Amino acid sequence: MDFSNIKLIVSDMDGTLLNDRNEVSSRFFEQFKALKDRKIHFVAASGRQYQSILQKLDPIKDEISIIGENGGIMQHENSTQVLLKLSENDVLQCIDVLRRVDDCFIVLCGRKAAYVETKNTRFLSILKRYYAEIKPVEDLTKVTDDDFLKIAVYHFESSEEFVYPHIQKLKDDFQVIVSGQNWLDISHSLADKSYALKKLQQAMGLTEKDTLVFGDYNNDVGMLKLANMSFAMENAHPNVKQIARFQTKSNAEEGVEHIIDQLLRSRPLSY
Repeated sequence: MDFSNIKLIVSDMDGTLLNDRNEVSSRFFEQFKALKDRKIHFVAASGRQYQSILQKLDPIKDEISIIGENGGIMQHENSTQVLLKLSENDVLQCIDVLRRVDDCFIVLCGRKAAYVETKNTRFLSILKRYYAEIKPVEDLTKVTDDDFLKIAVYHFESSEEFVYPHIQKLKDDFQVIVSGQNWLDISHSLADKSYALKKLQQAMGLTEKDTLVFGDYNNDVGMLKLANMSFAMENAHPNVKQIARFQTKSNAEEGVEHIIDQLLRSRPLSY
């Protein structure tokens, strides 16, 4: 496998870089130093809240680029280069539809915090895995003092089976994507990890041939298409395996680190 052109590595977080303990491995942080020595830039691209990504990658947060909220926000070189917001009317329209869907939990994802109106303790304990800043409110439609990047929807069994079929009419105006077994995201019509990644590639003067991408779910499909070296995790959704050019081990087996090791071995430093 020829890694000689790679200057940009992009990885999803959940089900990809994060292991089954919801952690980034110490092995990756060591690899990051070696990537920097080779002038390879790293990007974390996730449906997660921006603050949550910072929390997971705290030791290197000032040295990487971050695509958060499925492309709703992109931070590069300490400046916000993508910010795709939902309007107040957008939020009201989506929440009205979602409140008619049984057994789903709505998260209004703002730049400052994630807002929830449920008191379900089981769901709130799950939410804390993905969001660092959470604010309980009485009514989501009354929250106005924030920039809203996304509405996340959670279902305990399957977002694809029990939520997605009931919100088809929202697809005309918004980006609607199943982002995990239990999660579905509704965003600005342009919001996608691939939109933000394309902006970053252009800013850095890079193309598909310079880019390596790792992903595991439907919200990764677009950005996988922007890399000549695209890897699906062993635990990936079938759609992702169909799109990606290569496959690696599962997140539990450190599949991202496995490929990075191969890249580093293929590009020894010369002094």
